[in-house]
Amino acid sequence: MTELTDQAPLTLAAEARAALGKRNLVLIGLMGAGKSAIGRMTAQALGIPFIDSDHEIERVSRMSITDLFAAYGEAEFRALETRVIKRLLRSGPRVVSTGGGAYINENTRKHIKRGGLSVWLKADLDVLWERVNKRDTRPLLKTENPRQTLENLMNARYPIYAQADLTVLSRDVKKETMVEEVLTAITAATKKA
Repeated sequence: MTELTDQAPLTLAAEARAALGKRNLVLIGLMGAGKSAIGRMTAQALGIPFIDSDHEIERVSRMSITDLFAAYGEAEFRALETRVIKRLLRSGPRVVSTGGGAYINENTRKHIKRGGLSVWLKADLDVLWERVNKRDTRPLLKTENPRQTLENLMNARYPIYAQADLTVLSRDVKKETMVEEVLTAITAATKKA
């Protein structure tokens, strides 16, 4: 993270950290938006822990997300996801990366609003497709036309994601740039409040 070692971005990270206080920073968005990669780097810049809720779900269930979907279906998976995210948000501050469908669940959304500052990493279809079409690990994309499925998910979920506290455009730029934009959004939102 070369850019974050310069004096100005370090000041930005310190300002963002102060603005966050004890709240958690919760990243939401569709698969491929960069929640895990940007979340991990943002946590490092802020000097707080990073947790990927999908990894935590796999850890506690001792099953992969794909296997959970296959064995129990989406509704049961979402209930487990809500319980895990609620637990993760009990203490902080930390950066929490959520699965693409987490924020769609009303109960999960309430826990996120109560326990953190939500940031929607918003990406267009071409960016998302370029990032997700190389892997076969996305249960919701195991369809006849996965690109159309992804577009349908965007159309259904983007109006709900728009309820997030902050929105940062996820695009093909250096990850350090994205981290800087997340930190800027956090400090700007606090100055408005």
